[in-house]
Amino acid sequence: MATVYWRDGTEHFITILTGDVELVGAMLPKVLAGCLIAAFVTMILPREMVARWVGHESGFSGLLIAAAFGFILPGGPITIYPVAGAFLAMGADAGAIVAFITCWTLVGCTRALVWELPFFGPHFVIWRIVEAVPLPIIAGFLARMAVKAGFARIK
Repeated sequence: MATVYWRDGTEHFITILTGDVELVGAMLPKVLAGCLIAAFVTMILPREMVARWVGHESGFSGLLIAAAFGFILPGGPITIYPVAGAFLAMGADAGAIVAFITCWTLVGCTRALVWELPFFGPHFVIWRIVEAVPLPIIAGFLARMAVKAGFARIK
């Protein structure tokens, strides 16, 4: 911001600063709501169940379960990332979290139903989903291998 002040002057600096403050003011309630949702997830779901279904010993089925949750869970990144962090804190492994986030990003049914289906039609949506489905599982396996090899640390 100092560069903007020096390069463009006070008026442009104040305009940018005002826009930044408005953006933070608009985003802060959403971030707090996402963190609150994640806190409720940790209170509602038993840790043992999360660790058993998507934990370190869950294997291939854990990646499928995590990807399925990523497929059906609605919301934006402000909701999804705190929920993923809550799952990680509850005993989910890195592979499951990566599969969850990757599936939400690539395949998410909410985006497909609300945005893609009306604009592009069912043929496009079906083929896009069919082609994207293996990617979260592959990403989950790669994350598990990276953690096992010591390239990535969790917690």
